[in-house]
Amino acid sequence: MSSVKTGQPGRRAGTPAAPSAAPRAQADPAALALRLDQQVCFPLYAAAHLVTRLYRPLLAPLGLTYPQYLAMLVLWEGSPVSVGELGQRLLLDSGTLTPLLKRLETSGLVSRSRSPADERRVLIDLTPAGRKLQQRARAIPAAMCASLGVDARDLLPLRDALQRLVADLSGAQAQGASPPDSKAGAAARNG
Repeated sequence: MSSVKTGQPGRRAGTPAAPSAAPRAQADPAALALRLDQQVCFPLYAAAHLVTRLYRPLLAPLGLTYPQYLAMLVLWEGSPVSVGELGQRLLLDSGTLTPLLKRLETSGLVSRSRSPADERRVLIDLTPAGRKLQQRARAIPAAMCASLGVDARDLLPLRDALQRLVADLSGAQAQGASPPDSKAGAAARNG
């Protein structure tokens, strides 16, 4: 018995196709809004995850993880920096930042000390090894562009748009913005 190709592996002509798990077209706008391909959050999340994975083999010879690399970028711009300032620049809380900085200190790349002007402030400074690592890290941006197959100039509009988005989101959080119905819904539940 000969089989007729249908373009679908394992299916012969005349055999009904399996029902689709998700209908292709839905009339309900609320249902459409919940489709993964309609979200802004998912491509941002996926891109961040994939870019971080591309950095891994570039950073491994430096002995850095991606978050450690980000902290070092801030410190290479100018140090010492307070833990609070570093957290603001990286949008990280102290619970996330403290272990990261301890690992960098254990690696001999940074030192932590109390501010002479204010004992409550902890300052992070580069060690000579941390400063020396900057020379080796200079190849990372070009290597990353090569991994992506793009020229750095082509990424500038994307970077600028993402920086605006981060600033807008940070500003909205600082102002205590919440989803449109969350206050009304909480008042109704508590009411």
